[in-house]
Amino acid sequence: MTTFSARIGQSMASGSRQLLSGLQPGEWLSQGKQLLLPLVGILVFLGFWHLAAPQVETSLGAFPGPVQVWEQSGQLWQEHVSQRERADKFITMQEERNARILADNPKADVRIRAYPGAPTFLDQVVTSLLTVLAGFALASLIAVPLGIVFGLNRYFQAAVNPLIQIFKPVSPLAWLPLVTMVVSATYVSDDPMFEKSFLTSMITVTLCSLWPTLINTSVGVAAVNPDLLNVSRVLRLSFWTHVRKVVLPSSVPMIFTGLRVSLGIAWMVLIAAEMLAQSPGLGKFVWDEFQNGSSQSLSRIMVAVLAIGFIGFLLDRVMLLIQRKVAWNE
Repeated sequence: MTTFSARIGQSMASGSRQLLSGLQPGEWLSQGKQLLLPLVGILVFLGFWHLAAPQVETSLGAFPGPVQVWEQSGQLWQEHVSQRERADKFITMQEERNARILADNPKADVRIRAYPGAPTFLDQVVTSLLTVLAGFALASLIAVPLGIVFGLNRYFQAAVNPLIQIFKPVSPLAWLPLVTMVVSATYVSDDPMFEKSFLTSMITVTLCSLWPTLINTSVGVAAVNPDLLNVSRVLRLSFWTHVRKVVLPSSVPMIFTGLRVSLGIAWMVLIAAEMLAQSPGLGKFVWDEFQNGSSQSLSRIMVAVLAIGFIGFLLDRVMLLIQRKVAWNE
């Protein structure tokens, strides 16, 4: 066993030496900068935050520093674990009760009710992610086909472009009351598939995030290489074949640029919509903590702020990874 471990260690050391020896001095410097500079920036930010936070006094006490925010994140995690344990016990008690009832009366109508406890911070994160992905998917399904049509027909684009420029800068705070009233008036069901709050937030996200994808898609389609268009004409490709074989592959880089911008906008819009409409999610969590006004509220809000930023960063990285797998220029 010792000999085997020693061989493994020698192999790893040999591989590491070969990898490091393969790097040129310039590559060493480049790799060092890529790792060191972001780390230095983060440390400087944390240091400034740690020193400046105690100097800011609010009605709820001093502004929380990194240590207080870290401790509060651990507490939120513990609250989530405790809530899940209570939920599991609640379900188990119902299952045991139903088993006893069915043992006495096999035809009895038994049900299991959902745990009535309030959603935890992590539950709110999951809710926001599902909402933003649904709204972004709907926006993409609308924007990409329309962008292709606009890019292929300059007359249609000229006719619709004024409407795009009018609706593009509209704030989600302006859309939200209209969407809320329309959903309340039209989505009426005794057994709804989705909650009205979910639909309201999702549609608001869609209305605010589809414009970058729509514009970038139309620009990418209009900028297809004329030589490719001539080849398509010579081969007499049908419209759908022309779009699938020539237009889409050529415009993929611009489409994904628009999708990345749209996803970032969708995430920002969602938080504002949840705060204003009091829909379940991270935005509602922030608003509830602000209204709560406890000594821990500021720390909990800062945890939510950092979570919002980190999730937005991860969403952008995922889109970039997909772009590198799909776009030919990557």
